[in-house]
Amino acid sequence: MTMTTHDEVATRALQGLGDGSSSVRLRAALAIGTAPDPRFVGPLVERCAVEPDFSVREMLTWALTRHAPSLTLPGLLGEVRSEVPRARSQALHTLSKIGDRRAWPVITRELLSDADDEVARSAWRAAVVLVPEVERAELAEALATQLGRGGRETWLSLSRALIALGEVILPTLSAATTNGSPGVRRHAAATERLLHDPDAGFAFSIEEAKRVAVLGTSGQEGRGGG
Repeated sequence: MTMTTHDEVATRALQGLGDGSSSVRLRAALAIGTAPDPRFVGPLVERCAVEPDFSVREMLTWALTRHAPSLTLPGLLGEVRSEVPRARSQALHTLSKIGDRRAWPVITRELLSDADDEVARSAWRAAVVLVPEVERAELAEALATQLGRGGRETWLSLSRALIALGEVILPTLSAATTNGSPGVRRHAAATERLLHDPDAGFAFSIEEAKRVAVLGTSGQEGRGGG
């Protein structure tokens, strides 16, 4: 009976990462994460950059977290600078799961305001995980520049990121509710409400912020005409 060697298993798993079937790729990533090996890191990072299937991407990220950060960070940091949005987004997502703060310097204001919504959202999630304590207020200010951006899911992602920073965001939100555009003011108000009342629900917080804005405008108009 012929025994299957570790090298043969590794070779099959690496070949499986490029298979046309997403289920095969998923099993390959699972096998690699179950038996970490430094030889897997490069192929995992490369596959993350092009993998179209969400479940497979999540398994690839998990497999990378099973390897030492000293092995995974260099390749991931390189992908964050890629011209391909999916590569940037998945690398940032994986860095947020690894949680090694040595990756913090790669989180630039350009990434936090990336034109691609998915990249920006991944950057926000990574930033709040990796930010040093002394830079939390500065990060809050950078994130606040994105208030009012995009649709509901993007609003929710940004609110969650800001709330993860805690009460350090309050001065920034206060400024946004005073000086921002109507969309920025509503988003900031909804975020502050969620910070104080996490059970309120995001949709309700948005509607409440709209109601308060309308009442405030009506009040100002009434005073102006008196």
